[in-house]
Amino acid sequence: MISNRVRTFLFHAGAGTLSVLWLLPIALVLLTSIRTFDDVASNGLGSLPGSFTLEPFAQAWGEGGVGGAMLNSLLVTVPTVLLSLALSAAAAFALSRYEIPFRRSILLVMLAGNLLPPQILLVPVAKLTEVLGIYDTLTALVIVQVGFGLGFYTFVLQGFLRAIPNEIQQAAVIDGAGPIRIFWSVILPLARPALAALSALAFTWVFNDLLWAITVLRSGTVMPVTPALLGLQGQYVSTWNVIAAGSVLAAIPTVAVFLRFQKHFISGLAIGAVK
Repeated sequence: MISNRVRTFLFHAGAGTLSVLWLLPIALVLLTSIRTFDDVASNGLGSLPGSFTLEPFAQAWGEGGVGGAMLNSLLVTVPTVLLSLALSAAAAFALSRYEIPFRRSILLVMLAGNLLPPQILLVPVAKLTEVLGIYDTLTALVIVQVGFGLGFYTFVLQGFLRAIPNEIQQAAVIDGAGPIRIFWSVILPLARPALAALSALAFTWVFNDLLWAITVLRSGTVMPVTPALLGLQGQYVSTWNVIAAGSVLAAIPTVAVFLRFQKHFISGLAIGAVK
């Protein structure tokens, strides 16, 4: 019989080992991004840094086009997240708080849409954007991201909204509030943890997306940051410090958003666990 002390030691040893293995590639990228090309070429990627420079970040941002690509990503991600959550919150409110005919079937259809492999939809989506005249524009990417994320966000939010006691809504009705006022003043404030958790997830998914970006976009001037990193690898084939610096720059917005919404994200997961 293993004692509690031994089990605790084994748990911490295993967790510590997994943490090191998880953080090791990140540390390697960070160290490579601050090294000179000569240092990396002479000593190899796995060696300890023998130099320090921020020039790779300037190269990646300017010559590598990461700066413009990050702006394109933000121009896609921010409207996509706001529009997706606004539409999904309204749909989830209607589906969870009112007796809508076939609402269970509607939710199942929304969920089934997210289970389709995106690879089989690449050509139809590209052709549809061409027919609509929005191919190779950021607008096309926003519409595609909203369309394919709406079902999942609605499905998740309606689960949170169903847990809100009906007495709260009934009290608002007695006070004379209509559906719009109830949605805006009662439901949305109560759903803030769920919305914050979904905002962090949606921002990460959309900002880091590659598949839909290369499907509906063609010009380099409108490419988001993830396709731009692929181009950076082709432009700086063996200049690993510049490629690493571009990867670090691309990760900053998602890390910042997660840290900003970390408190709400954890509380939103806790609510889901209690349900």
